[in-house]
Amino acid sequence: MTRKKLIRVREVMKTHFDMVNGMATVAEALQQMRHVETKSLIVDKRQEDDEYGMVMLSDISREVLALDRAPDRVNIYEIMSKPVISVDPEMDIRYCARLFERFNISRAPVVENRKIIGIISHTDMVLRGLAQQP
Repeated sequence: MTRKKLIRVREVMKTHFDMVNGMATVAEALQQMRHVETKSLIVDKRQEDDEYGMVMLSDISREVLALDRAPDRVNIYEIMSKPVISVDPEMDIRYCARLFERFNISRAPVVENRKIIGIISHTDMVLRGLAQQP
């Protein structure tokens, strides 16, 4: 019987992500997005005891575009999710996939020592993780 290789979140997560201030407008946030494959924006903490937030491009589509709201008049904090479910970088991707399924989420920040070090999605786990399996 062969054992499957344990693949941790740290091995497949994206380490490049876009972080925005919750007070930024949607227009400002979209202008500062740097990464082509970005589908979400991490909303930075206001202070050390605060929690991170997240805005998905689908949130912007649903809450701004579909409602014909002006992106320069909507602040990120108005449409973000907060707090967000985060994962530990040492988590087995199989458990991460189960967590995503249980809470119906598609991506999550990876947090180590209360700081975001990456972001993980189904795509990362399947294409960069499952594809590594023998």
